[in-house]
Amino acid sequence: MKETQIPVTVVVPVKNEEANLHRCLRQLSRFSEVIVVDSSSTDRTPEVALKHGAKIVNFSWNGTYPKKRNWILINQKLKNEWVLFLDADEVVTQKFCDSVSTAILSTSINAYWLNYTNYFLGAPLRHGVRQRKIALFRIGKGLYEKVEEARWSNLDMEVHEHPIIEGPIGELRDNIEHNDDRGMSRFIERHNQYASWEARRYLAVEADPTATKLLTSRQRAKYRNAERWWFPWLYFIYSYVWKLGFLDGTPGLYYSFYKTWYFLSLRLIIAELRKQAASITPGTQDTDEQVALGEAASPRSSC
Repeated sequence: MKETQIPVTVVVPVKNEEANLHRCLRQLSRFSEVIVVDSSSTDRTPEVALKHGAKIVNFSWNGTYPKKRNWILINQKLKNEWVLFLDADEVVTQKFCDSVSTAILSTSINAYWLNYTNYFLGAPLRHGVRQRKIALFRIGKGLYEKVEEARWSNLDMEVHEHPIIEGPIGELRDNIEHNDDRGMSRFIERHNQYASWEARRYLAVEADPTATKLLTSRQRAKYRNAERWWFPWLYFIYSYVWKLGFLDGTPGLYYSFYKTWYFLSLRLIIAELRKQAASITPGTQDTDEQVALGEAASPRSSC
């Protein structure tokens, strides 16, 4: 007898993800709708998506709001009441699917925090600071933060933005596997982009006190201390020693190191943007330079 499908729409935003997408999609057969939102991939990503029976929607970003996840929530009619956002390098387990099928029966919960097992250098990280995010919620009960930017980076998908949820939020304990096996060069390049974007986001939040209210507790702690010289080193001690990252061996050491490097990069980019903005004389910069330098210090506020 055919198994009843889980009435959840899974959305997988991608760009040139053929290396990861097969592993992701082959575990999603239990869900009644799977949509791959593609940013005009030039590799075999569309072919892989079609092979697994996913619906493909193409997305072209114009550099402003909305980015990919909000765009599909706003512009596409999804089949189900619930949506689950997965990255192409995230793989669900059968236990996780069982948890989802039960969780969505709740009439009082509108969203769920999800937990992840990170893989780094080919090994699962069992310790350190755990990854968690809200990625399963009722359609109509949440959108990702509205961050008004002017192409602060080439990232066309919400990364550090989190969903603003109306109503109660629960948590699923069964982990999703997060395993990007495309190598260290891609890892470093991606986190450079994240740091550049987040530095501008940090300055935008600073300029708009009301934006702080929409941050998660972890974001608020990070933004309170992002410019302090000791913060990256404290993070290393917290992740590697206090949270037992050293028990993950060499991968745990390097992962804690690279997260520390991320916070060092963030602090230096913030300082650089402040210096650049201070040197701008009104009326002397062309439009492109004002977007690149001035928008970070004087942004249109986020909601």
